[in-house]
Amino acid sequence: MVFDDGKRLRILTGNAHPALAEEIASYLGLSVGEAFVGKFNNGEIQVLIDESVRGTDVFIVQPTCNPVNENLMELLIMVDAVKRASARHITAVIPYYAYARQDRKTRGREPISAKLVANLLTTAGVTRVVTMDLHAGQIQGFFDIPVDHLLGVPILSDYIASKQLDDLVVVSPDLGGVTRARQLADRLHADIAIIEKRRPAPGVAEVMNLIGSVKGKTAVIVDDIVDTAGSLTEGSCALIDRGAKAVYACCTHPVLSYPAIERIEKSCITELIVTNTIPLPPEKQSPKIKTLSVAPLFGEALIRIFGDLSVSKLFTV
Repeated sequence: MVFDDGKRLRILTGNAHPALAEEIASYLGLSVGEAFVGKFNNGEIQVLIDESVRGTDVFIVQPTCNPVNENLMELLIMVDAVKRASARHITAVIPYYAYARQDRKTRGREPISAKLVANLLTTAGVTRVVTMDLHAGQIQGFFDIPVDHLLGVPILSDYIASKQLDDLVVVSPDLGGVTRARQLADRLHADIAIIEKRRPAPGVAEVMNLIGSVKGKTAVIVDDIVDTAGSLTEGSCALIDRGAKAVYACCTHPVLSYPAIERIEKSCITELIVTNTIPLPPEKQSPKIKTLSVAPLFGEALIRIFGDLSVSKLFTV
């Protein structure tokens, strides 16, 4: 579509995912704003905004993916730059919100890093946040500014429905993901099952039990993040052992830390469906991985935010 108010709306991006920013801007019929985001010789981040943003609504597209701290600092410094350049509103478009898994204290003397990141963004000058599939939904409450929390389930479900798979059952990889699995199952008119697991060590998962039946069905595991893919691959094998005829997996955020790709390629998973909230470099690509774009959804959200329209229908499943 073509958005006809490019004079008062600016889309900027750092180095985290410029391709996604370009795709969102293209959806709106705009171009990404002129900005230099690099480094000084001593390693400090240098930001130069090369066009006027005075009185405009600035949307900075920057997922805080790996390298996490560098991308986060780029975002904070860009926010400070446009704030000092008299931008009217500053929206941080963070498709993937880092530190979201550090949302509470599980033992003494641990930080709540997700809250710290929220404080940093607000202090820097962000007036609104747009993100997708937070690992813990309560992180929205860590902010004292509006947060638009978009959902990846509609994008994932539309693709799965297009494959016309028979006898579907949606599987949650743990008890905490039941709500997400139920949302996907409702859209696909499928049954639901839950994997009960324990983690004897970080990054290690053991399947203890399966609640529900997958025998003779096509199982679809749904999660928000695929990191080392240990839970995903162990869960897929457990489903096959319990009679599933095929296993698909879908995750919004493809972190894919080592040795995720190796595990996925050797696993029982027929296809892993992800979105482009995080860029996938060549070494993280595989014939088993299908990437869907979130740009149209974010583009619609930006139009609605800029036009003071309701955003709620975009994250209503």
